Amino acid sequence: MSQSIKNAVYIALILLQVIIVASSEIGFYKSLPLLILVLIAAAFSMAMLLGQLTNLEGKHKSIKVLIPSLFAFMLLLTWESVIKGYAVSPILMPAPSNIFNALINNIPMLWADFKQTYLKAVLAGYIIGCSSGFIVAQWAVRNQALRDALMPLGNFMSAIPIVGIAPIMVMWFGFDWQSKAAVIVVMTFFPMFINTLTGLQSTDALHKDLMHTYAAKKSQIFFKNQLPHALPFIFNALKLNSALALIGAIVAEFFGTPIVGMGFRISTEVGRMNMDLVWATIVVAAIAGSLSYGALALLEKSLLFWHPSYREGNNSR
Repeated sequence: MSQSIKNAVYIALILLQVIIVASSEIGFYKSLPLLILVLIAAAFSMAMLLGQLTNLEGKHKSIKVLIPSLFAFMLLLTWESVIKGYAVSPILMPAPSNIFNALINNIPMLWADFKQTYLKAVLAGYIIGCSSGFIVAQWAVRNQALRDALMPLGNFMSAIPIVGIAPIMVMWFGFDWQSKAAVIVVMTFFPMFINTLTGLQSTDALHKDLMHTYAAKKSQIFFKNQLPHALPFIFNALKLNSALALIGAIVAEFFGTPIVGMGFRISTEVGRMNMDLVWATIVVAAIAGSLSYGALALLEKSLLFWHPSYREGNNSR
């Protein structure tokens, strides 16, 4: 059998599974158990197609986007099939279609939650925490006493759980977004401080001697020597903190917030057993976190095109 015929069969099996899920009643696997074989065949077909696309990844750039998209489609199809086919209670796990409907039907509410949590608390805390960690690291690289004092404190603070910090910050700064931003500052300061300090100290001794030979000023040494070497470490901290900031804000909202916010929405709707809206809020948070991380990754790639890791990647392709 030629490869084109096999591919047509693979696509037909996947489409057949889509039709079964879309047209069947809830609990169809209970009444017709053998239909699960179609799902297994569809998953196998998708695996075969993805394997072929992986071999063509170097020839077409669009395949890099197509592969994870098809994998996500198959994952959602399997999720929908199992939930609907076995009539799983939506309290335990809602189907993707129900989550999507909740997302579409509650856009104004979810947008208000997003503004409160992300545009106010996350951005404010992230900017303050990362910038202050960066500035203090510049002082510490020139001050041994400050460096020795802050490094053990950073290890201590990283061991403190969010649930221990959040109630204290709510008592100090109130129930609005300021207390969540304060939690984020505490969570993001030390990762940025430690990474920046490590990066600034990673400068090659030969480069330092060369800068001194040319009688470079402190600002020139920093911008032309230390900062370029520290950028990979700084971006590691920025990407790590983009996730920590969102997690910190959502968890902090469990301990007190106005009647708006993603953390508030999750805790409230769980109490109402409205799991569709809970998962819709989680989807919004996941999208926001992914976009933040992706934007930082693109910025890193544009600024660090000279770095050996990026040059080696380009040469290998």
